[in-house]
Formats: sequence, structure tokens, C-alpha cells
Amino acid sequence: MATRVYLAVDLGAESGRVMAGLWNGKRIKLEEVHRFPNGGVSVGGTLRWNVLGLWQSIQQGLALAGRKYGKQIVSVGADTWGVDFVLLNRRDELLGLPYHYRDARTQGVMERAFKQVPREKIFAQTGLQFLPFNSLFQLLAWNKNAPDILEAADRLLFMPDYFHWCLCGSRVAEFTIASTSQCLHPLKRDWAKSLLKAFGLPQRLFPPLVHPGAPLGTLRPEVAEAANLPKIKVVAPPSHDTAAAVAGVPTANSGKANWAYISSGTWSLMGVEVTQASLTSRTLEFNMTNEGGLDGTYRLLKNIMGLWLVQRCKAAFDAEGKNYEYAELARLAAAAPAFRSLVNPDDPRFLNPKDMRVALQEYCRETSQPIPRTAGELVRCAYESLALRYRQVLGWLEELTGQRIEIIHIVGGGSKSELLNQFTASACNRPVITGPVEATALGNLMTQVRADGEVGSLADMRHVIRRSSEMRRYLPADLDKWNMAAARFAALAG
Repeated sequence: MATRVYLAVDLGAESGRVMAGLWNGKRIKLEEVHRFPNGGVSVGGTLRWNVLGLWQSIQQGLALAGRKYGKQIVSVGADTWGVDFVLLNRRDELLGLPYHYRDARTQGVMERAFKQVPREKIFAQTGLQFLPFNSLFQLLAWNKNAPDILEAADRLLFMPDYFHWCLCGSRVAEFTIASTSQCLHPLKRDWAKSLLKAFGLPQRLFPPLVHPGAPLGTLRPEVAEAANLPKIKVVAPPSHDTAAAVAGVPTANSGKANWAYISSGTWSLMGVEVTQASLTSRTLEFNMTNEGGLDGTYRLLKNIMGLWLVQRCKAAFDAEGKNYEYAELARLAAAAPAFRSLVNPDDPRFLNPKDMRVALQEYCRETSQPIPRTAGELVRCAYESLALRYRQVLGWLEELTGQRIEIIHIVGGGSKSELLNQFTASACNRPVITGPVEATALGNLMTQVRADGEVGSLADMRHVIRRSSEMRRYLPADLDKWNMAAARFAALAG
């Protein structure tokens, strides 16, 4: 068959890409069309997203794709990080600059919200892990700090939904991205209207929901003309990047709960794929989350601070002129003493410190541990602590599902970290399979392939991804040492 081309707009917190998936009927081949930087922009003491700059870069990527693939292109869809959003008025004018989830304005908002609606009632209606930057708390911050803007707003669009609006004019919310907001009812699979009413949030803001694979329209004429593209279809993928990544996990066990995933990058999202949201008291106690997935599945998972710890250490080293590559940092970490200093990666002090090295050192000082000072000691502390957090969450997932997890799949950029992969296998005493690195793009693209009628089920999609990807296996080692370290970690992390 003639090659059919699908485009994924894949935006992460540090960079964005336009990726092409070349489908020959049996395998999908990825080609990077355009990569561009992303990140928060400091404005007037706040942290915002440059959405217009991102849209300009997306259009550049579309133009490059148009020149390279032309009429072979079938469709395009966008995925991004969760929780953040734009506000539009009735004329589709952007209201204010969209905030970055690490902006400080939500500090204390969650605790004030609990005084209005108890934590247990919020969880019962949303099933979401409590994080200070969830969309619900961002909206409450808007309501307190700039009620005039919220009053003028007619529609809330999450980041990928906004870029779909830029592409084709749709004003809907895709289910998986909406499920990150703490505004969606996980059993009704609709907006948590009584909760929103209790907080005085206007119902008009929340758009109709669509599911992955839904057709959203065709490219706006001016977008198609500028990119020299035909009026290709715009298709909703799993628009939350983690939902796309989980759809891209190359498991042969779709429909079973005996495998776990870690979508490893700036954040580590560790969980299992289930058919129903878990709203038990233990799920709330563990502060786990239920987010939407493909085909009505839920992702029962834990947000873990992830490689952000290492990324921010590297930024501090770079600022001093010590420009380590990540591979060099991993070599230094491998040579550093084992199990010297451990931290709870999810301690709030690590969310956005001025200097991550200082934050790690202060934690160790406060807990009477040796202070990590060298680059190798700091990165080893981060890697070991992440692996031990994964072990802890693994135990919670097994308790909540009542099933033993036999294998862990690690996908995403962090799957290239061989040292962390080995630490994870050893800490969890489970085999680890890594890859594909581009699971998010593959999940996005294969959903479009399925929407085009080329494959049938989620299991079929994953079968194609297994055939199209490179994977590596890691086996546990040094179990006695990791068991001893886990006892220390449990005392730190609770």
C-alpha cells in the first residue's frame, strides 16, 4: 500500500515537536519534522506559557511537513502536559496570558478549598490526586485574584484543545486531558457540576467532551494555505501526553492489571491501566489519581516528581559554567557511593526551588544524612530516591488492584537513563522493559491511524508499536542492599 502520513504535535514542558508517522500497513516509522524549545516565561513576577510562540512553531512544523510529505498527509492531532488552560471570551479572544502550573499563585489555595468543600468530597467527585496546581485550584486562584477575567471568559480550553482550536476552530475538551483537571467526575465521565457549583465556578466555561479518535474538523483555510497543505483532518488523540504514552506502551497484556508503566520524563507517572476509577479511602490515603485513557480505560497512577530533580541540578551546574551532559552526570552518579543520601522526591520543596542542589542538601541536613555535594552524589541521590519511590508506589498499586504486578514498562525520554532503569528493576524486584522513547508520539499517531480505519483495537495498536520499536530488558540485582535502603526510605517518605 502507499505510505500514509499522520502528524503529531507533541508538546512537553521543555520542548515541542511536530512528528510524522509513516504507516505502511504493518509498521509505523517516526520522523521528527521540527523541534523547538518550550518553557515558562517570567512576566511581572508570574510564570506563564508563550502559547502564541508555540503556535508559530507548530505552523513552521506543519509547513516543513507539507513540503516533505504533501498529499500523503492524512491528519494531525496535538497532545500536551495536563492541567493548564487558556480562557477565551465569546469572540474567541484570548483572555490574559495562560499560567504555568509551577506559578506560585496557587500556594495555599488547596488548603482554603478544603475549608469550603472537604477533601474527601472533592475526591469522591473527581478521583484525582491532590496537587496544588490542578486546574480546579488554578481556577479558584483566578476567581480570587482576577474575577473580572473569569467573568469575561466564555470557554476554557486545555492546552491541546487550544491548539486544536488554532488548527480547525473546535471548542471542545478531549476526555483524557479534561480528566487531569480535578473538575471531571470519574464515574459519570462528565464535568463534576455540583462540585463546580459549590465553588462558584461558572458552568459555561466547561466545553463539550469528546473522546480520543474523534474528528474535530479540517485545517482552517488560512492554516492550510500558509503550510501549503491540503485541508487535512484534525483528529483528537489521547491529548494528555501521559494518556498518549500509555496508549503507546508495547505490552502484550492489554486488558490485564499485571503490568505497570512509568512514563518517565520531567515527571514520572507510574500506574496501571484499569477499567474503572478507584475511589476507595485507601486510594485517597495514598493520594493516587484516576485519569482517563483510551477506550474508556482509566489510569490509576501516582505523579512523582521525576527527572525534574536532575534537570534542575543540571541547570544549576550550567549556570556555573559546568556544562555536564546527562550521560556524563549518569557516569558520575554510577561512580558515587551507593545509598549515602535519600530524599522523598515528592517533598513540596522540590516543586520549583531556586537551586535544586540546595534543596536536596537541606533535606539531607534536616534528616541527619550525609550532605551530597558533588554532581555525582547529587544525581545518585535523585536516582536512588526515585527508584525507591517507584517501589513504594508499586506496593500501593498492588494493594489497590489486588493483583501482583509482574513487569514494569518504562517509556518516554527517561527510558534512555540506563542507570535509573537498572535501579528501578533492582528496587522494585521486577523485570523492567524500556522503550519506546517516543511512546507519546506513537500513542498519538496510532490513535489517528485507528481513526483512519487502518487498525482495530488498542491491543492492535500496541502490537504495531511492538513491531516498530526497540526495547531493552533489565533484571533485578543487589536485592539485599535495596531492601535495606527501602526500609530507610520508608522512614523518610512515610
